[in-house]
Amino acid sequence: MKQKIKQILTEVQQVVAKNNEELELFRIQYLSKKGIITELFNDFKNVANEEKREVGQLLNELKNATQQRINDLKESFASQQVDAVKSDLTRTAEPIKLGTRHPLSLTKNRIIDIFARIGFTIAEGPEIEDDWHVFGALNFPPEHPARDMQDTFFIEQNPDVLLRTHTSSVQSHVMTHQKPPIRMLFPGRVYRNEAISYRAHCFFHQVEGLYIDKNVSFADLKQALMYFAKEMFGEHTQIRLRPSYFPFTEPSAEMDISCNICGGKGCPFCKHTGWVEILGCGMVDPNVLENCGIDSKVYTGYAFGMGVERITNLKYQVKDLRMFSENDVRFLQQFQSAE
Repeated sequence: MKQKIKQILTEVQQVVAKNNEELELFRIQYLSKKGIITELFNDFKNVANEEKREVGQLLNELKNATQQRINDLKESFASQQVDAVKSDLTRTAEPIKLGTRHPLSLTKNRIIDIFARIGFTIAEGPEIEDDWHVFGALNFPPEHPARDMQDTFFIEQNPDVLLRTHTSSVQSHVMTHQKPPIRMLFPGRVYRNEAISYRAHCFFHQVEGLYIDKNVSFADLKQALMYFAKEMFGEHTQIRLRPSYFPFTEPSAEMDISCNICGGKGCPFCKHTGWVEILGCGMVDPNVLENCGIDSKVYTGYAFGMGVERITNLKYQVKDLRMFSENDVRFLQQFQSAE
């Protein structure tokens, strides 16, 4: 039996397989339940007692050598596949680079993340809207300039249908179909009939916020916006609120932050004032609440809205708005480390 084991060991060491199928046949022939080595182990009981120790060692060596031979052949197949990939003449000569998120997406996601920490959820709506949700429900009078063709893209076949000029239209839907408390953000693309230049575009992106509940005050609005400014632009950022006018809020304000480039000392970017405007805000006008079926005697609320492009400009000092929509790969690659 010892001679037979040594003979089989020599055969195993000389086995050659061209592919995985031949290798599997080799494994079945020697290591399966009915294989050659298994039969030798079954015959081990017939070996004389004085030879069992030596024969047992030889059997174990044979089994281990067979398994090792199988492993070596598997590794050789794997290395051959790697070599085949390296020599693939159909592959591009240039390395494939990973993409990056658009700077507007980076900024929008950052804004959403900040407000999500204080309980704001997201709602989205259609970009093609009707006059009521864009203007009527939000307290725009019929003679308001925003209804004019100079500012709004109307659908010619139906003058009551238009491209939304602000994401406040989503607020109209939410307030109409949902009872307070409401604490939501409304991100999305909006359209206005403006000449395209380095500082303006016919489409851009907004993120608006709305909070309606009992006893909501202007102080709540200020605290939320101060929290946002410090999280977005840094702990040392200061804010100021200036009186303004919006049809859907009363009182209304515009919010400035201390210039994040010069630290409020004054520079060309902030026109040497030390302040940069970033958003509009105010308390929701009672007429808007009533238009949407919310009792203004019971509930109050605040709203705010900011342009994503404006925040991105402040965050990354992008001076030309047109670069955001030109899809220049060289421009987009600069934001790989900003994700």
